[in-house]
Amino acid sequence: MKFSHISDTHLGLVQYGIEDREQDIYDSFNQAIDISIKDKVNFVIFSGDMFHTPNPSGTAILQMANALKRLKQNEIESFFVLGEHDISRVRATPIPYVYHNLEFSKYVGRGEAVFYKDVMIVGLDKIRKNEMEGLEDKFSKIESLAAKHNGHKILVLHQGITEVNKYAGEINSTDLPKNFTYYAMGHLHDKFLKQYEHLKGPLVYPGSTDMTSNQGDTEKGFFEIDISDKDAKPEWKKLDTRLQILEKIEFEKIDSEIEKLNDKISELEKKPIIKIKIKGDNLERDIIESKFADLASKSLHFSWEKSKEEDESSVLLNRPAQIDQELFKLAVNSLKSEKLAHIAINELLPLLSTRQVDSATQVVIENFSNFSGEENDS
Repeated sequence: MKFSHISDTHLGLVQYGIEDREQDIYDSFNQAIDISIKDKVNFVIFSGDMFHTPNPSGTAILQMANALKRLKQNEIESFFVLGEHDISRVRATPIPYVYHNLEFSKYVGRGEAVFYKDVMIVGLDKIRKNEMEGLEDKFSKIESLAAKHNGHKILVLHQGITEVNKYAGEINSTDLPKNFTYYAMGHLHDKFLKQYEHLKGPLVYPGSTDMTSNQGDTEKGFFEIDISDKDAKPEWKKLDTRLQILEKIEFEKIDSEIEKLNDKISELEKKPIIKIKIKGDNLERDIIESKFADLASKSLHFSWEKSKEEDESSVLLNRPAQIDQELFKLAVNSLKSEKLAHIAINELLPLLSTRQVDSATQVVIENFSNFSGEENDS
């Protein structure tokens, strides 16, 4: 028996406002579904952020519906929890509930055991930092459910683990229920797999199925997990995604670096996304743009900017392993508070970037005591 673990599909995202990027997101997602069908998995787990916003477009809703329908037609069940992008701050029924009600997929985000043959699946929706009270009790109940089941047990969460990313982490791996065969995680957009000594099975983030920001040439995909034996054996499945290039170059070497980039993209079927950081003195915009004109014409989206001297406030000088970490550092430097930085980066930024002003306002209202408390302390 095997299953697919897919996460952070962010259907409906239109990166840089470009329609081709919206289609890329759908194409990558459908690749994962196609591979799962071809490989004859028994079921699929979606570990949150199915959509990029709680009020997705009709196209995004249909893309997910058609994918779930295709899985059903191939006798493949699916299970899901909600990520923060799926949940509205304003009281509203999350769109993915529709798929559960129509029996296209099964919602497992309430901490209750759901079974696929002899496999127990338990999940929780995204829990924000200001909602952590009571999580220990929820994990304790989930641990009790696991103790009563002798077969495979899968825990599905959309949370950041501190040991994986201390800036985006909300809980520690030691907080998790201990006796699960597999920990199907979502929320962090980079692939991660580790077997911790204190957990029975591997803790796994497949990452997003496509780029949600320019991280450079980063591999995207999902995992297929074989549970035919007593241990879970994850296998990485790479997806064919549009190349995104993030480079830092010296102005003195700009001509040779452009030549290298032209060689790199010459055989590509899809135009890449390119972002350049230029380091040098007395940089003249007209000269730089004239040199980049040909390269820009070969790109779906091209941008460049001057590189600053490396210091605590610089972002993207050398490609960071985690974009979120660098943004968090900037926020801490500016706000002088990790608490406020967390609210700004993990709560407000995702909402404001997708123009969810009402939801962002609700965040400010909910966290008013945090804001006012920090202000009084400063």
